[in-house]
Amino acid sequence: MPGLLRPLNLPYAQPFDLLEAWMAKAIETEPRVPDAMQLATVGADGRPQVRTVLLKDFGPEVGLVFYTNYGSRKAHALESSGSAAVCLHWKDIARQVIIEGDVKRTEPTVSDAYFASRDRGSQLGAWASRQSEVMTPEAIAARFEKYQVTFADRPVIRPQFWGGYRLIPNRFEFWTDKPSRLHDRALYVRDGDGWQTSTLYP
Repeated sequence: MPGLLRPLNLPYAQPFDLLEAWMAKAIETEPRVPDAMQLATVGADGRPQVRTVLLKDFGPEVGLVFYTNYGSRKAHALESSGSAAVCLHWKDIARQVIIEGDVKRTEPTVSDAYFASRDRGSQLGAWASRQSEVMTPEAIAARFEKYQVTFADRPVIRPQFWGGYRLIPNRFEFWTDKPSRLHDRALYVRDGDGWQTSTLYP
């Protein structure tokens, strides 16, 4: 069956290199937010949860980095379990990557730097939102206006309740669509400082 991946034919020994190549292709072809990824967690009650976040940085030294309100439902689940899974799916190039691993907060300096790179409206929005809590439109508008006044004549600083998380992967699965549903599934599993590779049945 031509085209199926085989362990010795995987293009990279390091999964982050393959992720970088696929992300570059997705950026060329996806019409919107190629960095959108589904984040799956398990809450303290044992129930699964899923939502979409944006992948803001990745690599062997940093893992996969995304940002959120530390008081949000997702943050409570991350803090409770210390682990998560993400899925990046790119319809136009018929590929997806599923990544599992441990999670920890980014260093405050990293969160500060990313927050400073956001546009001012998004910075104020982070202050205004009590993410995952019940709200009214009037309440969020009033809170946004409040922080517009608070930071009217100075830069918006990062709130301590907002920042980043790193997913430190121990498993990557790269999936490519193929005819007859005989999809390619290439697996990387962490093995000490390296990675073991294999292929999975579709």
